[in-house]
Amino acid sequence: MTKKTAVLLLVALAVASACAKKDADAAGQGSAAGSARAAGQAPSQAPGGRASAGGAAPAAPAAKPVPAQLPDVVARVNGEDVKKAEFEMAIRSLEDRSRSAVPAEQRDEVYRQVLDRLIGFHLLVQEAAARKVVAPPWEVDSQVEQIKKQFPSEDAFKQMLQARGVTADQLRSDTARTIAVNVMLKSELEPKVAVSDADSRKFFDENRSRFRQDDAVHASHILIRTPENADAAAKAKAKTQADDLLAQIKKGADFAGLAKQFSQDPGSAQTGGDLGFFSKGQMVPAFEQAAFALKPGQTSAVVETPFGYHIIRVSEFKAGRDLGYDEVKPQIEEYLKQQMRDRKSQEFVDQLKAKGKIQIFI
Repeated sequence: MTKKTAVLLLVALAVASACAKKDADAAGQGSAAGSARAAGQAPSQAPGGRASAGGAAPAAPAAKPVPAQLPDVVARVNGEDVKKAEFEMAIRSLEDRSRSAVPAEQRDEVYRQVLDRLIGFHLLVQEAAARKVVAPPWEVDSQVEQIKKQFPSEDAFKQMLQARGVTADQLRSDTARTIAVNVMLKSELEPKVAVSDADSRKFFDENRSRFRQDDAVHASHILIRTPENADAAAKAKAKTQADDLLAQIKKGADFAGLAKQFSQDPGSAQTGGDLGFFSKGQMVPAFEQAAFALKPGQTSAVVETPFGYHIIRVSEFKAGRDLGYDEVKPQIEEYLKQQMRDRKSQEFVDQLKAKGKIQIFI
């Protein structure tokens, strides 16, 4: 669950985090036509972020080693236990999201970060409870349903809960606590978040090279897929089918109609093969080279890629240009506001830590 509070908090399926950032790619995203893929990219560092005077950031101190055998309670926050099971679930969630195990050489650092975020989460939940902030029931229902939709069936969802040792009631309770925290943070932080036009203009002027819309083509395609590790006979069969379709197109057959009927790209077949606008670097090289070689209204020969055989038609070309300030101002403002939310949310958690009693047992 992501809210405009700069906080992505732990529920049963999420990474434990009291101050993790929402993706800060708003600045530079979107063009005048609203095509995010054709827009400039956001700077990878925060506004004004620079290396130290020596040219390189100082190395962070090594994290304190985390024991291989964890105690049943890894920390205590104002008398409330942070249990081993909760901590391990947060680690598993992190690994699930990254689709890889935590590297052994990064274990201490990652585990310490996750524990710190869990502690922050407990502090925020306690503060929300103290302020008597309650999650709206309809929003809890909506969030639980969104979680369920991530699974192909009700049985798969229940199996996930069982594997994690979480009941449906616990999931709902955790979701309600998370929403309550976000409601509190929005109330606490949003009045303090403001970006002036001068701030936005300064950011734009310092990052002009980032706000570039590259050349883009609007293309459609028909794909005859070849299986992975297809043999020569399978490739020949697919190529023959693609050649036959191209011959029909040359005789005047409707491209979109053939795409709907024969294309084996599930993402575009139902829209007549329409891929929308894309710029260089977004498609596999052979496909990209063929598409950008075409003029609007032209159709390619059969093009082979690792996915199979394509017939490509280009309907429109947009020349690259520098985006103007007015076009990107809303995205810049949101990016800068997000940076401010991040800082203020961390400051808020730090204040709670300073007045709380925190014990760490690992």
